[in-house]
Amino acid sequence: MNTLDLAKQGPVIPVIVINNVEDAVPMAEALLEGGIRVLEVTLRSSCALQAMEQIAKHVPDAILGSGTVRNLKDAQASLDVGCKFAVSPGYTTELGQFARKIGLSLLPGVSTGSEIMIANADDYYFLKLFPAVAVGGINLLKGFAGPFGDVKFCPTGGVTVESAPQFLALPNVVVCGGTWLTPADAVARKDWAHITKLAKEASAIQAA
Repeated sequence: MNTLDLAKQGPVIPVIVINNVEDAVPMAEALLEGGIRVLEVTLRSSCALQAMEQIAKHVPDAILGSGTVRNLKDAQASLDVGCKFAVSPGYTTELGQFARKIGLSLLPGVSTGSEIMIANADDYYFLKLFPAVAVGGINLLKGFAGPFGDVKFCPTGGVTVESAPQFLALPNVVVCGGTWLTPADAVARKDWAHITKLAKEASAIQAA
């Protein structure tokens, strides 16, 4: 798949940490009920791959991706459990070329002009700005618009439901990554209705 197509599914891609496998399917279903189809499950827990496998098997309408993909092993494992795309916190040519070789769509992470140029050299032009707010946020993206006018971004890291409209108003931003859709306290309570509510709010976000 073309990773830019992910942006057509809605304004926000949730960045999800799953610590209990049994939460995976009901969480995914709650997000879908709220209008969020693209799910990025990060490799930040010991059960992440197992959780992704459960989502791929039981929630086929989800467009499932893995996050925090840092090396070739992560990329291969993500593909093996049914992920359609992968998101990396940074970029290496080795990872970019391997992902293309195995047919795993990659959204590479960058935070500097040099990293953008390295990704562009490997024909990646839709990139994740990470950690977006910490490295300069909206002002940095405005700065990148001149020299990198053909590059589109998904800012992730520090973006909120309040700031997302301002990010989306930038011509080089097509979608935002957000961690706020699956708050740890709601997951701990298994309050899936609250997650559906947050998903509906995120689905309705429009550029400011």
